[in-house]
Amino acid sequence: MKIFKPKNLLILLIVMFIIIQFVPVERTNPPQNAPIAVTGDVAQIMKSACYDCHSNTTVWPWYSHVAPVSWILSDHVRNGRRHLNFSAWNEYSKKKKLKKLDEIVEEIEKGNMPLAGYVKLHSEADLSTDQKQKLIAWANAAMDTASLK
Repeated sequence: MKIFKPKNLLILLIVMFIIIQFVPVERTNPPQNAPIAVTGDVAQIMKSACYDCHSNTTVWPWYSHVAPVSWILSDHVRNGRRHLNFSAWNEYSKKKKLKKLDEIVEEIEKGNMPLAGYVKLHSEADLSTDQKQKLIAWANAAMDTASLK
């Protein structure tokens, strides 16, 4: 008698899928202690293209509650916040802010941000050339302002 008949394998996969739903995943939005102050077009662009991974205001979609996708999303957000968290911007030193602003420009110019996988699921994050230029101009202006202080 074969144990791994297609029917048995399907039942095993379904049972495993159900079991993994009980593995806890961190989907938090900690308080914003020192958020960045941005207004106008730049604020809207950042909200639609950056904040889900790079702030404490993540909008967790329905599929973020379904394992194993929940594990991947939680990891992406945790890493995104670790690299750059706009909700903690004013906790950064001047040197760190300048470095992050430079990285923002570099990542946008290289086309690395927003992530392609994120853009596929969130069409509003697919930035136009004009939107990219606005973010780059904002970051460059912020670097100029910060370096003068």
